[in-house]
Amino acid sequence: MALSFNFPIREHVMRRLYFSVALLISVLVASAAQAQDLFLVSASYGKNVIALCERDGSVLWQFKTGGPKRGHTGHHEIQMLDNGNILFHDDWDTVKEMKLDGTVVWSHKSSNVHAFTRLADGNTMIAESGSGRILLVNKAGKVVSATPLGKDGRGSTRQAEVLSNGNYLVCAEGPGTVTEYNKKGDIVWEYEIKTRVYGAIRLKNGNTVICSGSGNSVVEVSPEKKVIWQVKSQVPDTDIALKWTTCLKELPNGHLLIGNCHAGPDSPQIFELDKDRKVTWEYNEFELVGNGMACWDYLNKTQAAKVRRSVAALAAK
Repeated sequence: MALSFNFPIREHVMRRLYFSVALLISVLVASAAQAQDLFLVSASYGKNVIALCERDGSVLWQFKTGGPKRGHTGHHEIQMLDNGNILFHDDWDTVKEMKLDGTVVWSHKSSNVHAFTRLADGNTMIAESGSGRILLVNKAGKVVSATPLGKDGRGSTRQAEVLSNGNYLVCAEGPGTVTEYNKKGDIVWEYEIKTRVYGAIRLKNGNTVICSGSGNSVVEVSPEKKVIWQVKSQVPDTDIALKWTTCLKELPNGHLLIGNCHAGPDSPQIFELDKDRKVTWEYNEFELVGNGMACWDYLNKTQAAKVRRSVAALAAK
């Protein structure tokens, strides 16, 4: 005997099917959103803001910091910590750790700071331009080590990184140098770019990529100081004008994220280059960050998912 259903049953089944499909789609969309990476941006020049942004520029969370209505102070470094807090500064002397609700849970007073980072051992690396040294500060605020930087203006730091070998990679704006120091302060490698250099990172392949600041360029150099490639003034095959190139990061897929400050409303504040130096993504939120976004942090999908939960919990209070 053949099975048959009357119309009302078929209509009921179809309604349940439609509901199930719609529910599945909503779950998939929500899951996809949760799986996306995030950017933590920081800007002064009257904007005085820290914000968590999606790749499409939409704001997930933001916080108004201290700072002048004109000009800038602080906002030269920012880091999203593993505990969900933010390490930042909104003046030149004090590094702060803040919860997403604005509560400051740790701070350290230094001298003319442009770079800092929380290390895996819990200490905080702080580069002091005022004293020309790099400090390691513990959770209690005690300085556990101090590394002197080189002479002839090499203490006028911008970005500074701790390398995998424990050395420091330090950009000095005055002489226009990118210098690798050991913990004693000995210079083990140096590249003279001769601009008001801002940022540099050591790649997995051992080369160094430099954002030249006032040089309006990005350049990769080998350990032997040979220029591998360079992009200057404008990214080829795009309308992106390079201005004060600042922070940069290497992604797991080998792409580079490049900071582009003071570039006006028509060029992105961050852009992504693939291995062929082609632009694959742009962040241009001039209304939010204005012309003074020197620093930002990238949150991978795992970090982003944790932060999204924290933001949701904060909103639910």
